[in-house]
This record gives sequence, C-alpha cells and structure tokens, in this order.
Amino acid sequence: MAGQHLVSLAPLSLEEIGKVLKTRATLGLSEEVEQRISRSYTYLHQHLANASKPVYGINTGFGALCNTSISPEHLETLQRNLVMSHACGTGEEVPAEVVKLMLFLKVQSLGYGYSGVQLSTVQRLLAFFNREVYPVVYQQGSLGASGDLAPLAHLCLPLIGLGEVRFQEFKLKGHEILDIFSWDPIRLQAKEGLALLNGTQLMAAYGAIICLRARQISMAADVVAALSLEAFDGLSAPFSPQIHQVRPHAGQVKTAARILNLLAGSELQQKEKAQVQDPYSFRCVPQVHGASLDALEYAEKVFTTEVNAVTDNPNIFPEEELILSGGNFHGQPLALALDFLSIALAEWGSISERRTFQLISGQRGLPQFLIQEPGLNSGFMIPQYTAASIVSQNKQLCTPASVDSIVSSNGQEDHVSMGANSATKAYQVVQNVERILAIELMAAVQALEFKRPLRSSPALEKVVEAFRTQVAPLEQDRVLQPDIEKSIKFIQDFPFEELMA
Repeated sequence: MAGQHLVSLAPLSLEEIGKVLKTRATLGLSEEVEQRISRSYTYLHQHLANASKPVYGINTGFGALCNTSISPEHLETLQRNLVMSHACGTGEEVPAEVVKLMLFLKVQSLGYGYSGVQLSTVQRLLAFFNREVYPVVYQQGSLGASGDLAPLAHLCLPLIGLGEVRFQEFKLKGHEILDIFSWDPIRLQAKEGLALLNGTQLMAAYGAIICLRARQISMAADVVAALSLEAFDGLSAPFSPQIHQVRPHAGQVKTAARILNLLAGSELQQKEKAQVQDPYSFRCVPQVHGASLDALEYAEKVFTTEVNAVTDNPNIFPEEELILSGGNFHGQPLALALDFLSIALAEWGSISERRTFQLISGQRGLPQFLIQEPGLNSGFMIPQYTAASIVSQNKQLCTPASVDSIVSSNGQEDHVSMGANSATKAYQVVQNVERILAIELMAAVQALEFKRPLRSSPALEKVVEAFRTQVAPLEQDRVLQPDIEKSIKFIQDFPFEELMA
C-alpha cells in the first residue's frame, strides 16, 4: 500500500522523488509549509493594501508590459488572463510521469512560502497529484527563461476549469474533472497566475526523471559490458586498480572496480587468452563509462539543487518585508546540465553498439551473427543495424540546445536558455540508450551460449538466468522485435544495484 510523503522544508533528494513516483505515494503538506504559505499570502495582500508603488506582475502587466499599471478591481482578471494567454503549447504531449512530477515540484517550490499564493491553490495541485489527474501539457512552447511559461500554463489551466486532463483512461475538459470531484474553480488572487507560470518545473521534472533512469543505465551498462567481455574472451587486466590509481577520475575508478567485482569467480577468466589486447570498446570501459558516470553525478547535483529551489518571480520575503523581482526562473543551469547529460548518456550507447558489432563479427570462436548456420539465418545482423541507427540519432539529438538563444517579449527577455528543448531531447536520448543496451544484452547472452560449458561469474550468471526467463535463445531466425521490447524492460527493471554491493 502506498504511503504518504509530506512536503516539508527538509531537503528533497532525487531518490525520494523516485520512491514517491514508484510507490505511487500520495502527497500532504507539513504544518510548517502550510503556515509559510499562509504567512506569505497574508503579507502580500497587506502590502498591496498599503503600497503606493507598482509591483511587477502583481499590479502591473507582464514581460514587456511591466510598466503598465493595473487597477485593484482588475487584479483577478489579470491573473486569469495570464494563465489563458500563456497556454500556447503545441506538439506532442508531455509524458504522464513528467506531468505528475511537475505537479509535485510546483507544490514543493510554492511550499517554501516565497510566492504569495493561496493555500487552497496548493491544495488543489496536491489533489490533482493524489487523484492521478494529469493536465495535458505540450512539449513545445517554452524558451526556458521566464520559466516554462507555456507548459506551466497548461498544467494550471484545469485549476480554473479550462484546458484538458488525462484521468484514468479518459481525456476530459478541465471543467469536467472539476464536476467529477465537485471542486470549485480556483479564483486566482494577486500574483497567483505569475507564481504558477514562472518556474522551471518542466525542465526540472524531465531532468530529475532522466537522472533516475540514467542511474539505472549506469549500472546496466557496466553489467552488460561485463557480459560482453566474458563472451568475447576479453581480458580483465585493463580493470586492475593499479591502472586507475594513476589516473584517478572518480567515475573511472568506480567503473573499473565494478567490472572486476562482477567478474569475480568466472571460469571464463581462468581460460588462457590468445590476444594481448582487446578493442577499445572493451578495454576502455572504465574510461568511457566512468566519464559518463562523472557527468551524471554533476547533473544530479544540479537537479537536486533545483528541486529544492524557489523559481518563480517576484519573490516575497515576509520576515524582511521585501518583495524582490529577479531571475530565478532562468533555466540556464538546467539547460547546460541536460545537454551535458545527453552527451554522457549517448556515450554509454555509442560504446555499447561497438561491443555488439564485435560480438557478431565472427571473432574469438563466435559464429558470424551469433547464429548456427549463418547465411540460412541472419541471426543478430539486423539488431546491430537497429542499434547503429539509434546511436546515429543520438548524435543528432546531442547537439546542445543551450548554446542557442532568441529574443522575445519585445526585447525584455533578450537571453533565454532553451532548457525545455534540452529536456525533451535528453528524454529521447535516455530512452534510446535503454534500447541500445537492450540489444547488446541480447547479443551478449546469446554469445555466452557458445562458450559453454564454461561459466561466467556467479553475479553475471544470475543476470543470464533472469534474462533467459524473459527471452529465449535464438536457435534459428524469428521476429526479434518482441524480444527487444522484453530486453528493454529488463534493462529498466532488473535490480542491478544488488550486484554492485
């Protein structure tokens, strides 16, 4: 049974986010968070009642219209118009897992009490999360600078009875989901529309999920590489700690140690080797996988900081009696991290495809294309084609989005991060790398069949045994697409971390 996660002021980790999503836990607000939200809201409205000067986005227009004052009787209309006018997203829908996390992270950010929103608004976002009501959000439309304006507008339209949602198996209008739960539309108060739309929750949600999946990939890649090394009669010497002590990049050292640990007890490693060296795709696994692991750790630090941050504007500081306008919504830190992470992920896939190529090439006592009677059977010829195609697509997707910028809002927003484009591309890359590794896993386990009766290590044989309950050996040609899908799921779900202990 799913438990409850209390949104609080305590630091939130990516691991906790992963646990909430995986266990389908509900969200609640801690008493301290409720108090901070209410205090910020009260201070804002007291300030507005006494203020003589305009405050950006609260009683002024937005963006290039920041110098246009708005009268008190129009403040609610101003916020409602903001949400409606900014809902200009297009393209494919954002995946449900990302939308769900966007709701969580928007609540987390508002919960720090620097945004001036109503408690009821935050509670409605919580209700969406807990009832698995996922607003329809579109992938295109954010410049990643004034936050993710268009995506967050779509996220929040159903609060006021507009837009669309996904609920169970249905796509419903915003007013229809309110009717189902007998919810009244939220009447947005001063600054609320701006607080909801300013923020990096699209980029941050994508980034957090990509980091979680990349952590699984980092372990899967090492295990699959070790299996391929075994099947290719590879040498264990390149993983010796002495080599890595003299070039001690943390990821490199960690990867080499993992591989040696995975090979412990292998009969295949006791077999005399004919070669002096292996190709780079085997010999340089610590250097390549390790560099990607270091990049992942950097990205994890960036996204851990972001999910614990306040990213709307202006920010309200009741204790100091200040309302300050700044640029915390700018996505530059996330855009850079996402582009770097895409490249790191792609390298796990690139070197994986090269190992698959080596395995099917008819070397080291393995038959061509890992099949009996090659010629009559094509075996693993075309899965390698597929992996090569995906690797090539990753090269195209890894062109950095963050090096681009375009002027918007009549020059007011004159530098943007393009972090949302970085995010959607990185999400494609992480899926692609899972597919590439899945193909290598199929090839490596197939190749090991030709090394019997010699056995690999207990740890790796455990993986082979579990995999063979999902995918049968390829004895003659069959349709392999279903096997690839099963192998992808294995890469995503197998508890590789248990082998790393």
